[in-house]
Amino acid sequence: MTDWKFRAAGVLGQGLVGGLFTTIRGQRIGYEPIRALRASGQNVLFVFWHGQLLPLVHYHRGEGVVVLVSEHDDGEYITRVLDRYGFETARGSSTRGGTRGLRGLLRAARAGHDLAITPDGPRGPARVFKPGSLVAAQLSGLPIVPVAVGVSAAWHFRSWDAFTVPKPLSRIRIAYGDPVWVPRDLPEEELEILGRTLQDTLDGLEDQARRGLGDGVYVKETHR
Repeated sequence: MTDWKFRAAGVLGQGLVGGLFTTIRGQRIGYEPIRALRASGQNVLFVFWHGQLLPLVHYHRGEGVVVLVSEHDDGEYITRVLDRYGFETARGSSTRGGTRGLRGLLRAARAGHDLAITPDGPRGPARVFKPGSLVAAQLSGLPIVPVAVGVSAAWHFRSWDAFTVPKPLSRIRIAYGDPVWVPRDLPEEELEILGRTLQDTLDGLEDQARRGLGDGVYVKETHR
């Protein structure tokens, strides 16, 4: 795959996403504690399911968040779109063996960036919370912020993550959970319990976001 195809995909992706979201109404819930943390100078580590990436790209554009992206070709396509929306990327895996990606995230955290990891990425299984983001939180000292998206109408790719693309004129609600600090010396068995708890938290936040889509109260959000 030549570089010009990746560049073209980035340009096309930016145009399609930008046009799509001009038609969509969105709302955030539970975001004020996160806003307060960021305003105080405390960076955070966002975690969310891989299939819900697209709406979050729009609503967190221009914030300089550093996203962990796989080194596969599909990760290169994602990287080109993210670059155009003001994100940075660390390339690698979220598994314990993904040392390159982890090093990139830790450098970004030391430089004062928020981080973002899809704990079921890059290849699944879908909606299973793998431990990489917990290790990143331990080593970086950043609190984990779980995030989930509800969409009133969407297309879903026939991919392992059922990647979500909101339909034009749809409504989106993004739900943010409470920050979770992960002690550096937390034993292995307690890390596993925390991972299962966060998996349940993400699923519960998604249910909350979906339930809110029927209340008829929406505002168009600007980023930040």
